[in-house]
Amino acid sequence: METVRTKTGASARTRSVAFVGLTIAIMAVSAWVTVPLGPIPFTLQMFAITFAIVVLSPKEAIAAIAGYLLLGAVGVPVFSGMRGGIGVLAGPTGGFLWGYLLGVAAAALFLYVARTKLGVAGGAGVPKLSRAERAALPAPRRALLFLRSFGVDIVAGVIFTAIAYVCGWVQFMAVAQVDPLAAFLTACAPFIVVDLCKIVAAVICADAVRAVVK
Repeated sequence: METVRTKTGASARTRSVAFVGLTIAIMAVSAWVTVPLGPIPFTLQMFAITFAIVVLSPKEAIAAIAGYLLLGAVGVPVFSGMRGGIGVLAGPTGGFLWGYLLGVAAAALFLYVARTKLGVAGGAGVPKLSRAERAALPAPRRALLFLRSFGVDIVAGVIFTAIAYVCGWVQFMAVAQVDPLAAFLTACAPFIVVDLCKIVAAVICADAVRAVVK
């Protein structure tokens, strides 16, 4: 019995490490998809990171974003425009990157607590329903579970994005030496609607992935 538990634990750790590594790779690839919009480029990072927050456990999500930032800090070209190094983190747009770490931590914690309180899969002590078990539930119950899960995931994405915006706004204002309004209009305002759409898309994709990944 002890041997079975040991093997199960080792398998779970291996699976967790694989998920974290894959997520870091997805974050890097999403950063390379860049559309220049002034000094702040448009990327798919908000989508990828929100997806990771929703799909992974809090520890895995934090480990993934920390690993991503560490790789970029040592010079691996994982940031937007295939850049890397401390200079990017200290530059005008570096605040968004630092904000990713703080935002992921806050959003993952919120998600864990909210799921536990509401009895949504992913919370402490809440069993994960299989697709067959979910289909067997009455329609009103299925709808309630979906709305709870979807709503909580959306709020987590908004928390992450808001924190990243604040950090990015403050650093852009300090490094570029512009006033708060100019910094907000340049670094944040053009992306709000698009990033909200990314959050919704990430949550929808994450829900589909969670349904098949056990």
